[in-house]
Amino acid sequence: MKFAHLADTHLGYRQFGLYEREKDFYEVFERIIDRIIEEKVDFVIHSGDLFDNARPSPLALFTVQKALIKLKNANIPIFAIAGNHDTVMRKGAIPPQVLFKKFGLKVISPINTNYMFEDVFIAGLPFYPSSQDKNLKNKLSELSKKAANHEKSILVLHQGIDKYFNLQYELEIGDVPDNFNYYAMGHLHNYINDDFGKGKLVYPGSSEVWKTTELGDYRKNGKGFVIVDFDSAKPSVTRIKIDLPREFIEKTLDYDTLAHGVEEIKETIKDFDKKPILNLTVENVTSTTAAYDLITEELDDLSLMVRPKFITPGEENIDLIIDKENALGPIEVLSSRLESYDDEDITKLAIELYNLLSKDEIEESRQLIDEFYKERYPVEEEEED
Repeated sequence: MKFAHLADTHLGYRQFGLYEREKDFYEVFERIIDRIIEEKVDFVIHSGDLFDNARPSPLALFTVQKALIKLKNANIPIFAIAGNHDTVMRKGAIPPQVLFKKFGLKVISPINTNYMFEDVFIAGLPFYPSSQDKNLKNKLSELSKKAANHEKSILVLHQGIDKYFNLQYELEIGDVPDNFNYYAMGHLHNYINDDFGKGKLVYPGSSEVWKTTELGDYRKNGKGFVIVDFDSAKPSVTRIKIDLPREFIEKTLDYDTLAHGVEEIKETIKDFDKKPILNLTVENVTSTTAAYDLITEELDDLSLMVRPKFITPGEENIDLIIDKENALGPIEVLSSRLESYDDEDITKLAIELYNLLSKDEIEESRQLIDEFYKERYPVEEEEED
C-alpha cells in the first residue's frame, strides 16, 4: 500500500499582486495531481492550506474541482484537513473543503476526526491557534487512544512544532503522541523528513515558492510532495520533485561592472519559456538612479518582476544593524514586551491577534478574544431558589 502526501498548495495566492503568479500555483497543483495518478497510489492526504484564503476565488475552486474529478475517475480517495489559511477563525465556521464532499474529498474535522482506509486508521485535526493549545492537546490524546487499537495509523495535522519552528509554534515535540506510524504534517513550507516515535514525521513543504525566504530550501530540496510506502514495518518516504513553471533568479552584482552583469543575466533568461522573477543585489552603488534605470531598461521586458536592492558604500554597518536574520521582528518585540506578565497564555493570545489583525480579520479577532475570556474567566450561573 502506498499513498501521496502533500500540503500548503495555497491555491488562489496572487504573489506580488501578479495574476501570472496565481496561475503558476494552479499549474503546479495540476502537475502534482497528474503525477500522483501516474504513481498509482491508493489514496492521497492533503495536510492543510489547500487554498490561500478561506473564501477562495471561483478559479481556485474550479481548479480543485477538476483535480478531484481526475482522482475520482482514477479511484483514488483523498483525505484533507483545513489549515490556518483556509480556516475562518470563528466558532462554527465551515472550511471551503466541505464544498467538495460530493467530489470525493473526505474532510477530517473536529466532528469527523478519523476514517478507515482498509486496515489503516487515518485521524487528524484542522489547524488550532496557539491560544487553543490545551484543547488541541486534549484532542490529540483522544486520537492517540483510538490509534492504539490499530496496527497502522496516520496522524494528519497542520501545526507548527517547536523543533522545526523558531518562535511561532502551537505544539512542543513532547506534546505529539508517539504511537502513530506516520505524521502527515502541514504548515511549514520547507521539506522535513524526520524519525519520530515508531514512524516518520514529514512536512512535504509548499508546492510553490510562497515567500522568497523559501528559496534556500527550494534550491536544496525542490518543491513537490512525497510518496509513502506503508507495507514495511517503518514507512518508506520518497520525495517527488515537481518542476516549477517559473524561475527565481538571485544574483549579486557590483556597480562598477553592472552593465556586464546585466548582459549575462539577459543571455541566461532570453530563451526561458516563462519570464523569471529577478532578485538582484547591487553593491557599491554610487548612483541608485543610474543603477535602477539600467536594470529596468535592460531587464523589464525579459522578466515578470525585477526586485532590486541597492547597497551604497559605507552601508555595511547599517546592514548589520538591520540584518533580517538577527533583528527582532514584530512578533519577537511583542513577546519581549509581554515577558513581564509571565503569562504564556497572554503572549499566545497577543501573537494570534497580531496575525489576524495584520490580515484585517476583525471579526475573527473578536471571536478569538471572546473565546479566550470565556475560558479564562468563566461566569458561573446563579442557582435559582
